[in-house]
Amino acid sequence: MNFHFDRMISRFGTNSAKWDGMAQSQGKDMIALSVADMDLPAPPAVVNRITEMAGHGIYGYTDPFPPYFEAVQGWLSKAYDWQVPQEWIVFCPRIVQAVSVLIQNLTERGERILIHTPAYQPVAKAVTMNGRQLVESSLQLTNGRYEIDFEDMECKMRQGVKMVLLVSPHNPTGRVWTIPELEKISELCVKYDALIVSDDIHADFIHAGHEHTVIAKLSEETAQRSIICTSPGKTFNLASLEIANIVIPNDQLRQRFKDGLQQAGIHNPTFFSVPALETAYTACDEWLDELRAYLTGNIAFTIDFITSHMPGLQVVQPEGTYLLWVDCSALSTDESDLTEWLQHQSRVSVTYGTSFGPDGAGYIRLNVATPRPLLEEALQRMADHYPRRQE
Repeated sequence: MNFHFDRMISRFGTNSAKWDGMAQSQGKDMIALSVADMDLPAPPAVVNRITEMAGHGIYGYTDPFPPYFEAVQGWLSKAYDWQVPQEWIVFCPRIVQAVSVLIQNLTERGERILIHTPAYQPVAKAVTMNGRQLVESSLQLTNGRYEIDFEDMECKMRQGVKMVLLVSPHNPTGRVWTIPELEKISELCVKYDALIVSDDIHADFIHAGHEHTVIAKLSEETAQRSIICTSPGKTFNLASLEIANIVIPNDQLRQRFKDGLQQAGIHNPTFFSVPALETAYTACDEWLDELRAYLTGNIAFTIDFITSHMPGLQVVQPEGTYLLWVDCSALSTDESDLTEWLQHQSRVSVTYGTSFGPDGAGYIRLNVATPRPLLEEALQRMADHYPRRQE
């Protein structure tokens, strides 16, 4: 391998939400497997480009020009076989911002918006924080795999859902939705005249045997009611540079979104974000191939370790993302018990399932996008303090 992902780099003192945030409340002796960014450096080509830009010394206002749109077009074509005109692409700093603006401008206060749970809460909270009704359709765990309950989903859409927030691949369960599932979602949205807002931020991490499909590709009818949210933030570990690409085929919906961005005062990208995106999307394929192989190894290692050393825990086999959804209910469904084991005794920070809503009770989410030595240490701590049930 040409890239050395085993190298451990301290993130303390960098204003890291994951590490410095943890240290503020829990101490620096903890290991973080929580917030969904990677503890791995961005591609060297991106680092070099940012360093070059920093050396310029003038950090004035910037705009996205044709090379930005061409880079996004190229990536969507190469990664998802999706050819889009440049005018469909709208810059927005973050997907969560985009979701809020879409909710504000494409629905009315009090209207119903559906999401599948357990759900990534910043997206779910965007509904309630904007005065809309959050409608939850629980995913069903069947033979170790989460499935959409389409009967429940249709029942709730029949009551007047105006927008479906789709997380694709799904966070936290790691599901990669199949074409038949996406077709069924589309059919329901057409039948009940609902918009589709799809958060595809994890779409570049799809595991063997699965394939990501952009829901807007299914048909022209689907495309005209779809808003697809993409970003290099997860893929190349650029989250804090704040750049997302919101792809909207429908002219009227796109204009309303653009107007909403202006109303919110969202316009210029940051100085470093566009050069970073252009470099990531055009010059980092080899790095990404090696990263995916490394993360696949981390996932396999983690599942094997948990199976061998922490009997009773069940890891939901991920189809996408670098996150693992772990059922700890055989140990306890009481989060205080899990906190005692993980935080207080093991000194490992994780994301607890209840942060994804009530359907997450008894689960934890582990972020394994971290150097293997650090991952091994964290898992060993967890195993050393794993509560053994008395026979």
